[in-house]
Amino acid sequence: MSVIDLPLHTGSPARRVATRAIFFVTGMAMGLWAALVPYAQMRTHAEAGQLGLLLLCLGGGSLVAMLGSGRIIGLAGCRRVIIVSVILYCLMLPLLSTLSDIRILAISLFIFGMGIGLADVAMNVQGTLVEQAAEKPLMSGFHCLWSVGGLVGAGGGALMLGAGITPQVTTFWAIALIVIVTACSFPALLPSGGDEEQQETGSPSRPNFRLVLMAIMAMICFMAEGAILDWSGIFITQDRGMALEHAGWGFAAFAIAMSLMRAMGDAVVRVLGRKRVLIVGGALGIAGYLMAVLLPGWTLALCGFALVGIGAANIVPVLITLAGQEKAMPVHRSVAMVATLGYLGVLGGPALIGWVAHLTNLYVAFALVAAAFMVIVVGAFKLKYE
Repeated sequence: MSVIDLPLHTGSPARRVATRAIFFVTGMAMGLWAALVPYAQMRTHAEAGQLGLLLLCLGGGSLVAMLGSGRIIGLAGCRRVIIVSVILYCLMLPLLSTLSDIRILAISLFIFGMGIGLADVAMNVQGTLVEQAAEKPLMSGFHCLWSVGGLVGAGGGALMLGAGITPQVTTFWAIALIVIVTACSFPALLPSGGDEEQQETGSPSRPNFRLVLMAIMAMICFMAEGAILDWSGIFITQDRGMALEHAGWGFAAFAIAMSLMRAMGDAVVRVLGRKRVLIVGGALGIAGYLMAVLLPGWTLALCGFALVGIGAANIVPVLITLAGQEKAMPVHRSVAMVATLGYLGVLGGPALIGWVAHLTNLYVAFALVAAAFMVIVVGAFKLKYE
């Protein structure tokens, strides 16, 4: 028997470690790209509008791949899809660090996004199956490793680039680490996508009301995150008087608070239960946005964004878990649906915020995001918990 065929239980520690590892390396790849963006802009001489369209290629590639990911995972299994995804984005990273033709860079970024999108759904399917077999909350910890990976990719990449190491060499070492971690994780990745019996018997495979509601709740949470990523810097500098060079602290406060909360997330879910996590998380999201909008000064605005990070941290992990528990669809399809529709919030949310801000101002736009969190609070009472 080869090492690939080791009879590991789905909920075994090896499966959990492998799942965390894939979350980590995928987050690291995304974080590294964030560190490479200024260099890509410098090489291509892209203006702000062109850069915005270029960055949209990443999201577009991710969304295209995610749309068909459920069926692909059902046919090929988590392991094959994860490996193909990692190979795909690793092959694109050297191009992202060297290309100067903006059109070819856009195509490469689209393919890179496809790899990230496929990996995102496949690792969430694997995480759901591993969590179900372990019979205890694990999903927040998995998502925490994605956040840690993003910080390592962005922070480590920035340190290496700041030390004078070229983007090409920095990328090489990042790919080497990704390949080593993935290779070590390979034997413990799940060969299937779960729900084989349900697939064979032809059980119902249409989303029910709860799955649609979960997708909307995930979309709102992702929209809130995208709004802080793209608009918090403008808000705290133009409306709250913070110095321009410190604009990044808006998202940093959110991201740090989210990472710390996710690190404690599994314990929080065990203590409070998934329903209370959604209710309290949504309430904190409302309070955080209202604090940023209603109270004066950039200090309180940063506290508000951090509060949103605390509240939002475990909402999507809980929703992914609950989606996997629904019997209306196989796990690989229910998780893919919630993750894909949720991702629309990242793509369309910031643009919607910009449109509302253009017609009114950011105070109104952020207040509407706060109101949207009410859907999460109310929706929590409509879901089924096992």
